[in-house]
Amino acid sequence: MDDRKSSGQSRSARDVRVACRKGVLTGQTAGSAPGYVQGNLVILPRDLADDFLRFAQRNPKPCPLIGVSEVGSPQVPELGDDLDLRTDLPRYRVWRHGELVDEPTDVLSYWTADLVGFVIGCSFSFEEALLAADVPVRHIAEGKNVPMFRTNIACTTAGRFAGPMVVSMRPLKPADAIRAVQITSRFPSVHGAPVHIGLPGSIGIGDLSRPDYGDTVAVHDDELPVFWACGVTPQAVIAAAKPAFAITHAPGAMLVTDRKNSEFAAF
Repeated sequence: MDDRKSSGQSRSARDVRVACRKGVLTGQTAGSAPGYVQGNLVILPRDLADDFLRFAQRNPKPCPLIGVSEVGSPQVPELGDDLDLRTDLPRYRVWRHGELVDEPTDVLSYWTADLVGFVIGCSFSFEEALLAADVPVRHIAEGKNVPMFRTNIACTTAGRFAGPMVVSMRPLKPADAIRAVQITSRFPSVHGAPVHIGLPGSIGIGDLSRPDYGDTVAVHDDELPVFWACGVTPQAVIAAAKPAFAITHAPGAMLVTDRKNSEFAAF
Protein backbone atom coordinates (compact mmCIF):
# COMPACT_ATOMS: atom_id res chain seq x y z
CA MET A 1 0.00 0.00 0.00
CA ASP A 2 1.20 3.51 -0.78
CA ASP A 3 2.26 5.08 2.52
CA ARG A 4 1.71 8.64 1.33
CA LYS A 5 -1.76 7.82 0.09
CA SER A 6 -2.60 6.20 3.42
CA SER A 7 -1.22 9.20 5.28
CA GLY A 8 -3.15 11.61 3.12
CA GLN A 9 -6.43 9.77 3.77
CA SER A 10 -6.03 9.96 7.55
CA ARG A 11 -8.30 12.67 8.88
CA SER A 12 -7.29 12.85 12.54
CA ALA A 13 -4.31 12.25 14.76
CA ARG A 14 -5.84 9.05 16.11
CA ASP A 15 -6.48 7.80 12.57
CA VAL A 16 -2.77 8.13 11.84
CA ARG A 17 -1.76 6.37 15.05
CA VAL A 18 -4.18 3.50 14.38
CA ALA A 19 -2.80 3.16 10.85
CA CYS A 20 0.68 2.87 12.38
CA ARG A 21 -0.44 0.25 14.92
CA LYS A 22 -1.97 -1.83 12.15
CA GLY A 23 1.12 -1.55 9.96
CA VAL A 24 -0.83 0.28 7.26
CA LEU A 25 1.27 3.43 7.50
CA THR A 26 5.02 2.77 7.49
CA GLY A 27 6.40 5.86 5.73
CA GLN A 28 6.69 9.58 6.36
CA THR A 29 3.98 11.66 8.03
CA ALA A 30 4.45 15.11 6.46
CA GLY A 31 1.04 16.57 5.64
CA SER A 32 -0.92 13.95 7.59
CA ALA A 33 -3.55 14.87 10.21
CA PRO A 34 -3.67 18.60 9.41
CA GLY A 35 -3.86 20.75 12.50
CA TYR A 36 -2.18 18.30 14.87
CA VAL A 37 1.28 18.53 16.40
CA GLN A 38 3.81 15.93 15.30
CA GLY A 39 6.79 14.90 17.39
CA ASN A 40 10.24 13.37 17.10
CA LEU A 41 10.99 10.53 19.52
CA VAL A 42 13.94 9.52 21.67
CA ILE A 43 13.75 6.56 24.07
CA LEU A 44 16.62 5.89 26.48
CA PRO A 45 17.34 3.81 29.57
CA ARG A 46 16.70 5.55 32.88
CA ASP A 47 20.41 5.93 33.66
CA LEU A 48 20.80 8.21 30.62
CA ALA A 49 17.50 10.07 30.91
CA ASP A 50 18.73 12.86 33.18
CA ASP A 51 21.67 13.60 30.89
CA PHE A 52 19.38 13.73 27.86
CA LEU A 53 16.89 15.95 29.66
CA ARG A 54 19.70 18.42 30.37
CA PHE A 55 20.87 18.13 26.76
CA ALA A 56 17.41 19.06 25.51
CA GLN A 57 17.18 21.95 27.96
CA ARG A 58 20.55 23.29 26.80
CA ASN A 59 19.67 22.88 23.11
CA PRO A 60 16.07 24.11 22.81
CA LYS A 61 16.25 24.92 19.07
CA PRO A 62 16.88 21.34 17.86
CA CYS A 63 15.33 19.64 20.92
CA PRO A 64 12.21 21.50 22.12
CA LEU A 65 10.63 19.00 24.52
CA ILE A 66 6.84 18.71 24.35
CA GLY A 67 6.42 15.54 26.42
CA VAL A 68 8.27 13.05 28.64
CA SER A 69 7.01 9.64 29.77
CA GLU A 70 7.26 8.16 33.24
CA VAL A 71 9.94 5.48 33.64
CA GLY A 72 8.72 2.26 32.01
CA SER A 73 5.52 3.80 30.64
CA PRO A 74 4.86 4.01 26.88
CA GLN A 75 2.18 6.64 27.46
CA VAL A 76 2.47 10.44 27.42
CA PRO A 77 -1.03 11.48 28.55
CA GLU A 78 -0.58 15.18 27.85
CA LEU A 79 -0.09 14.34 24.16
CA GLY A 80 -2.90 11.82 23.72
CA ASP A 81 -5.07 9.57 25.87
CA ASP A 82 -4.56 6.39 23.83
CA LEU A 83 -1.08 7.20 22.55
CA ASP A 84 1.49 4.37 22.75
CA LEU A 85 5.16 5.14 22.10
CA ARG A 86 5.82 1.48 21.22
CA THR A 87 3.43 1.21 18.26
CA ASP A 88 2.14 4.61 17.15
CA LEU A 89 4.92 5.76 14.82
CA PRO A 90 5.23 4.49 11.25
CA ARG A 91 8.83 3.34 11.70
CA TYR A 92 11.48 3.36 14.41
CA ARG A 93 15.24 3.12 14.65
CA VAL A 94 17.00 0.92 17.21
CA TRP A 95 20.59 1.81 18.18
CA ARG A 96 23.26 -0.17 20.01
CA HIS A 97 26.53 1.50 20.91
CA GLY A 98 25.82 4.24 18.37
CA GLU A 99 25.16 1.83 15.50
CA LEU A 100 21.79 1.51 13.78
CA VAL A 101 20.76 -2.16 14.15
CA ASP A 102 17.06 -2.27 13.22
CA GLU A 103 14.25 -0.19 11.68
CA PRO A 104 11.05 -1.91 12.88
CA THR A 105 7.46 -0.72 12.60
CA ASP A 106 6.97 -1.19 16.36
CA VAL A 107 9.30 -1.61 19.33
CA LEU A 108 7.20 -3.91 21.50
CA SER A 109 9.95 -6.54 21.57
CA TYR A 110 12.54 -3.96 22.62
CA TRP A 111 10.54 -2.33 25.41
CA THR A 112 11.77 -2.74 28.99
CA ALA A 113 10.67 -1.38 32.35
CA ASP A 114 13.57 1.10 32.64
CA LEU A 115 12.92 3.10 29.47
CA VAL A 116 11.98 6.79 29.31
CA GLY A 117 10.45 8.41 26.22
CA PHE A 118 11.10 11.99 25.13
CA VAL A 119 8.88 13.66 22.51
CA ILE A 120 10.44 16.63 20.71
CA GLY A 121 8.58 19.25 18.68
CA CYS A 122 8.71 18.83 14.90
CA SER A 123 8.91 21.38 12.11
CA PHE A 124 6.06 19.61 10.31
CA SER A 125 3.83 21.52 12.74
CA PHE A 126 4.77 24.96 11.42
CA GLU A 127 4.47 23.88 7.79
CA GLU A 128 0.70 24.21 8.05
CA ALA A 129 1.14 27.90 8.94
CA LEU A 130 3.53 28.37 6.01
CA LEU A 131 1.08 26.81 3.57
CA ALA A 132 -1.78 28.89 4.97
CA ALA A 133 0.28 32.00 4.16
CA ASP A 134 0.95 30.72 0.62
CA VAL A 135 4.61 30.03 1.39
CA PRO A 136 5.43 26.92 -0.67
CA VAL A 137 6.82 23.82 1.04
CA ARG A 138 8.75 21.93 -1.63
CA HIS A 139 8.93 18.45 -0.11
CA ILE A 140 5.17 18.37 0.43
CA ALA A 141 4.60 19.56 -3.15
CA GLU A 142 6.92 16.83 -4.42
CA GLY A 143 5.47 14.13 -2.13
CA LYS A 144 8.79 13.57 -0.40
CA ASN A 145 10.37 13.58 3.04
CA VAL A 146 12.06 16.85 4.05
CA PRO A 147 15.84 16.88 3.37
CA MET A 148 17.96 16.95 6.53
CA PHE A 149 21.68 17.60 6.93
CA ARG A 150 24.30 17.23 9.66
CA THR A 151 26.09 20.54 10.18
CA ASN A 152 29.28 21.83 11.77
CA ILE A 153 27.18 23.63 14.41
CA ALA A 154 28.06 22.00 17.74
CA CYS A 155 25.32 21.40 20.27
CA THR A 156 25.92 22.28 23.91
CA THR A 157 27.19 19.21 25.75
CA ALA A 158 25.31 17.62 28.66
CA GLY A 159 26.79 14.57 30.36
CA ARG A 160 27.42 11.91 27.74
CA PHE A 161 25.52 13.74 25.02
CA ALA A 162 27.36 15.94 22.52
CA GLY A 163 27.42 16.24 18.77
CA PRO A 164 26.38 18.22 15.71
CA MET A 165 23.09 19.96 15.07
CA VAL A 166 20.97 18.51 12.28
CA VAL A 167 18.92 20.93 10.17
CA SER A 168 15.97 20.54 7.83
CA MET A 169 16.01 22.52 4.58
CA ARG A 170 13.25 24.19 2.60
CA PRO A 171 14.11 26.17 -0.55
CA LEU A 172 12.37 29.53 -0.80
CA LYS A 173 12.49 32.70 -2.86
CA PRO A 174 13.93 35.60 -0.83
CA ALA A 175 10.56 37.24 -0.18
CA ASP A 176 9.10 33.92 0.97
CA ALA A 177 12.16 33.31 3.15
CA ILE A 178 11.48 36.58 4.99
CA ARG A 179 7.86 35.60 5.52
CA ALA A 180 8.92 32.15 6.70
CA VAL A 181 11.16 33.71 9.36
CA GLN A 182 8.26 35.83 10.58
CA ILE A 183 5.80 32.92 10.62
CA THR A 184 7.99 30.25 12.19
CA SER A 185 9.25 32.62 14.88
CA ARG A 186 5.78 32.20 16.38
CA PHE A 187 6.41 28.48 16.96
CA PRO A 188 9.35 28.16 19.40
CA SER A 189 8.07 24.81 20.68
CA VAL A 190 8.52 23.28 17.22
CA HIS A 191 11.97 24.72 16.40
CA GLY A 192 10.96 28.33 15.77
CA ALA A 193 12.80 30.56 13.29
CA PRO A 194 15.51 29.30 10.93
CA VAL A 195 19.05 28.93 12.23
CA HIS A 196 20.66 29.71 8.84
CA ILE A 197 19.76 31.04 5.38
CA GLY A 198 21.82 30.52 2.22
CA LEU A 199 25.53 29.60 1.99
CA PRO A 200 25.18 25.96 3.05
CA GLY A 201 28.95 25.49 3.00
CA SER A 202 29.35 27.84 5.94
CA ILE A 203 27.53 25.36 8.18
CA GLY A 204 29.33 22.34 6.76
CA ILE A 205 26.87 21.25 4.06
CA GLY A 206 28.75 20.45 0.88
CA ASP A 207 26.00 19.25 -1.45
CA LEU A 208 22.27 20.00 -1.16
CA SER A 209 21.52 17.10 -3.49
CA ARG A 210 22.89 14.62 -0.94
CA PRO A 211 20.99 14.99 2.35
CA ASP A 212 22.09 12.88 5.32
CA TYR A 213 18.45 12.04 6.04
CA GLY A 214 15.24 12.39 4.04
CA ASP A 215 14.95 13.07 0.32
CA THR A 216 16.49 15.40 -2.23
CA VAL A 217 14.22 18.22 -3.40
CA ALA A 218 14.60 20.70 -6.23
CA VAL A 219 16.34 23.99 -5.40
CA HIS A 220 15.81 26.56 -8.16
CA ASP A 221 18.29 29.24 -9.20
CA ASP A 222 16.13 32.03 -7.75
CA GLU A 223 15.76 30.33 -4.36
CA LEU A 224 17.67 30.32 -1.09
CA PRO A 225 18.07 27.19 1.03
CA VAL A 226 16.53 27.96 4.42
CA PHE A 227 17.61 25.79 7.35
CA TRP A 228 15.72 25.05 10.56
CA ALA A 229 17.05 23.18 13.61
CA CYS A 230 15.77 19.61 13.39
CA GLY A 231 14.61 16.98 15.87
CA VAL A 232 16.77 14.37 14.14
CA THR A 233 19.69 16.00 15.97
CA PRO A 234 19.51 13.41 18.80
CA GLN A 235 20.21 10.67 16.27
CA ALA A 236 23.48 12.32 15.27
CA VAL A 237 24.25 12.79 18.96
CA ILE A 238 23.44 9.14 19.74
CA ALA A 239 25.78 8.07 16.94
CA ALA A 240 28.50 10.21 18.52
CA ALA A 241 27.83 9.32 22.18
CA LYS A 242 27.37 5.58 21.51
CA PRO A 243 25.01 4.67 24.36
CA ALA A 244 24.52 0.93 24.81
CA PHE A 245 20.88 1.19 23.73
CA ALA A 246 18.49 3.78 22.32
CA ILE A 247 15.35 4.00 20.21
CA THR A 248 14.36 6.90 17.96
CA HIS A 249 11.84 7.60 15.23
CA ALA A 250 12.93 7.02 11.65
CA PRO A 251 13.53 10.43 10.03
CA GLY A 252 10.22 11.80 8.75
CA ALA A 253 8.17 9.09 10.47
CA MET A 254 6.72 11.07 13.36
CA LEU A 255 4.43 10.61 16.33
CA VAL A 256 1.16 12.40 15.58
CA THR A 257 -0.29 13.75 18.83
CA ASP A 258 -3.73 15.02 19.86
CA ARG A 259 -2.36 18.50 20.57
CA LYS A 260 -3.26 21.21 18.08
CA ASN A 261 -0.67 23.29 16.25
CA SER A 262 -2.56 26.40 17.31
CA GLU A 263 -1.76 25.58 20.97
CA PHE A 264 1.93 26.01 20.25
CA ALA A 265 1.71 29.32 18.44
CA ALA A 266 3.01 32.38 20.31
CA PHE A 267 0.90 35.29 19.09
